[in-house]
Amino acid sequence: MPPKKAPAPEKRTLLGRPGNNLKIGIVGLPNVGKSSFFNALSETDLGKAANFPYATINPEEARIPVPDARFDWLCEVYKPASKVPAHLTCIDIAGLTAGASTGAGLGNAFLSHVRAVDGIFQVVRAFDDAEVTHVEGDVNPLRDMEIIQTELRLKDIEWVEKAIDNMKKTTRSLGSTSLADKAKKAELATIEKVYKVLTVDEKDVRKAEWTNKEIDVVNSLQLLTAKPVTYLVNLSEKDFLRKKNKWLPKIKAWIDENNPGDPLIPFSVALEERLVFMSPEERKEEEKKIGSPSALPKITQAGYTSLDLIRYFTCGPDEVRAWTIRKGTKAPQAAGVIHSDFENKFVCGEIMAYEDLKEHGSESAVKAAGKLRQQGKPYEMVDGDIAYWKAGA
Repeated sequence: MPPKKAPAPEKRTLLGRPGNNLKIGIVGLPNVGKSSFFNALSETDLGKAANFPYATINPEEARIPVPDARFDWLCEVYKPASKVPAHLTCIDIAGLTAGASTGAGLGNAFLSHVRAVDGIFQVVRAFDDAEVTHVEGDVNPLRDMEIIQTELRLKDIEWVEKAIDNMKKTTRSLGSTSLADKAKKAELATIEKVYKVLTVDEKDVRKAEWTNKEIDVVNSLQLLTAKPVTYLVNLSEKDFLRKKNKWLPKIKAWIDENNPGDPLIPFSVALEERLVFMSPEERKEEEKKIGSPSALPKITQAGYTSLDLIRYFTCGPDEVRAWTIRKGTKAPQAAGVIHSDFENKFVCGEIMAYEDLKEHGSESAVKAAGKLRQQGKPYEMVDGDIAYWKAGA
């Protein structure tokens, strides 16, 4: 008898809100450079940069193009009338302060803005400037990171306590025989596990191990510490260019101890503010002169990746476009990002890999090499796929 096939590994459910239209929020204490960073990133002056706390009250939103050499190459090949890159939606959220979780300093409103996003850019100040006051009195990035982490956790603990109380009221009278009753009890057990992670283990929710069933429950709670975090350390221009700052090793050690695996990107808002108003040619010249490119493309890509986002392309003389989807998206749902009819009346997709097109040089050559594939409903999209969808009438 042939050996039994090992069962396919269970596909991991992703933490966070399902969907492709995800947003990343810029979070940090007041006066760390959040709004100035947002302005440089979005090439606008929407963010209210000012030398006092709570200059930003209502969050500002901008769509930032995600740099991609593949997209640029496809535009060169197809020379389309219209070019639409992938975008990352960024939200500038007002500064959080100690006590935000109990409502101090408009904390409840600001934490609700954090709750509405799917990932976090945490801006950490590591530059000294007598002109820019610090809400805590002096510059200490480790203390600032502790404050943000504590406030987000405390708010999560408050929400989880309420969820447990509500669940206990409805599960008291449950027997243990029906499937529905068992599911309710399993849900309560998961919420109690979340509470233990936050209080006893003193961990952020995203750093605990969860089964797929547990992740479904965690996602329903929309917790702040379940959101992916990318730490952006704002240095003076001088420190950034010499790649040296007394706080950087300590910040790295803090992340390794508290949130291992979270990305850390040093950058300089002061430098980015200078570069952003230059023409592309001037910017290139200046980057060459100072020996360092802007960090914004790297930051944008890191935010996009942290949300488990990938992209596929549609190409032709009219338009080359990158479509943003979540990792693990099947072909019909990927087609549905363009139009719901493509998903509802899905027949198949003609798919080729970007690498194959680059290697063979043209669609006809890819086809001749047998690399153009017809894929049906079960196909899971791969980052960089080039797709043509066929849908029924």
